[in-house]
Amino acid sequence: MSSNLLLEGVSDAVGFVGGALAGFWIGQLLGMDLFAPGYGGASIGAILLVGLGGGLGLQLARKWRNRKADKTGE
Repeated sequence: MSSNLLLEGVSDAVGFVGGALAGFWIGQLLGMDLFAPGYGGASIGAILLVGLGGGLGLQLARKWRNRKADKTGE
């Protein structure tokens, strides 16, 4: 049971951080600065990309974990 909880926590964290980093780098490639002073359009766009990337990464990690559980019959 505890190994399942550990796998769940680690996979969620890796998925979220990986997705957020991907969103950050996509924003950088598009010329959006997350840490720009003020809340201009580019800064808001970068914040949205990081949030969407983190959420998408989390969902992908959960789908991976569910697919893995289906294959092992857990």
